[in-house]
Amino acid sequence: MDPRKVQQTERQPAHEEGEHSAPFHRGYFPAFRSFQYRDYLCLWLGTVFSFLAVGMQRITRAWLVLRLTNDSPFALSLVIVSFTLPLTFVSVLGGVFADRISRRQIILIAQSGNAILTFLLATLDMMNIICFWHLLVIGFCNGTLAAFNMPSRQSIISDIVPEQNLMNAISLSSAGMNLTNILGPVLAGVFIVYLDTAGVFYLIALFHAFSVVCTILIKAGRTPSAVSPRKGMWVDLREGFQYAAGNPTLLGLVIMGLVPALFGFTYLNLLPVWGREVLDAPSDGLGLLMAFVGIGALIGTLVLASLPYLKRRGSFLMVNGFVWGIALIAFSLCNSYITALPALLLIGFLSAIFMSLNMTLMQFYSSPEMRGRIVSMSMMTFGIMPLSTVPFGILAESIGTADSLKFSGLLLCLFIIVFFFAFRRFRKVA
Repeated sequence: MDPRKVQQTERQPAHEEGEHSAPFHRGYFPAFRSFQYRDYLCLWLGTVFSFLAVGMQRITRAWLVLRLTNDSPFALSLVIVSFTLPLTFVSVLGGVFADRISRRQIILIAQSGNAILTFLLATLDMMNIICFWHLLVIGFCNGTLAAFNMPSRQSIISDIVPEQNLMNAISLSSAGMNLTNILGPVLAGVFIVYLDTAGVFYLIALFHAFSVVCTILIKAGRTPSAVSPRKGMWVDLREGFQYAAGNPTLLGLVIMGLVPALFGFTYLNLLPVWGREVLDAPSDGLGLLMAFVGIGALIGTLVLASLPYLKRRGSFLMVNGFVWGIALIAFSLCNSYITALPALLLIGFLSAIFMSLNMTLMQFYSSPEMRGRIVSMSMMTFGIMPLSTVPFGILAESIGTADSLKFSGLLLCLFIIVFFFAFRRFRKVA
């Protein structure tokens, strides 16, 4: 049976749930139409609380690391790696679990674990017995929980909304994440002044608890999606990779998700260095640069959510990726706030549309029993993004950060061109 027909049949009850949400149901707010489904609204709120907590914790943890290690950038990088490594290597196991057991249950366990770990971190900090190794261990545990949380959190969307609203729902979810990327660091910076790091960690633990409450209210995703007989976990993992490799469309989408993570997102971690080198930017200036990336990403996801349908999405994805590379090159040539801010706004806009659309297509073209594993392959990009900065950081020390960013943009454009001619069937992806 066509997996897309199976998806539509399974998601029909979710459509009935939303009939009471009149304004969204009648189309008064087309960008927010997926909010008509009660389960999706609960999921979206839980995602916002979860990512708001992550955004705040990133800044608060960094502040604590620098305080404990006398402003050591190497120590800070170790803590970042302790979180990102599990995302890179454990997320595929998270995808297997998302297909084997209840996705709702996985989200509940992961969010509860994050609340407990953050509460523990806050208590250690408040008692002034926190050590650097505590941050490494808790960071690794947080990253591992995220590696199980994210595949289920993304793939459960397809269990809730009907096929015609999938792009809208995923775009709205990305918009919520991008909104927290703007608010999280700002709130953390303000609260650290008044509550110190321990108080902020307690607040972050409370946000994780709010996410747990929102997830409890979700009715979908209580049963496993896999209908085949139970096999070994490693067999399921191998079958997931074989399934992706045997489907040209899914293989193309996995590649389109991973390679831009290597070349397209290098600017995020190199932006502070670029700001100091080119603009001699103070801390508030760097905050302004990052804010424009977040604003562009938020606008991009809301625009994508507003579109009722997008034709020839494969071709659109490739064009979007190519223009993203051009925008990176243009940004590398900027030498003032007047030119840099619009360029960063455009980069945030294009990258958010690219990632949201890629995720939509991965869920659209994967069967329900394989969806968790396919989505987990996309989740690996969250771990690869920081790691990909290392070679470009080394290159930046030799030729300058601006030229390093220009090179990353050129590589992204080159990859899209090669992909365009090597995967000709991908241009016809609907």
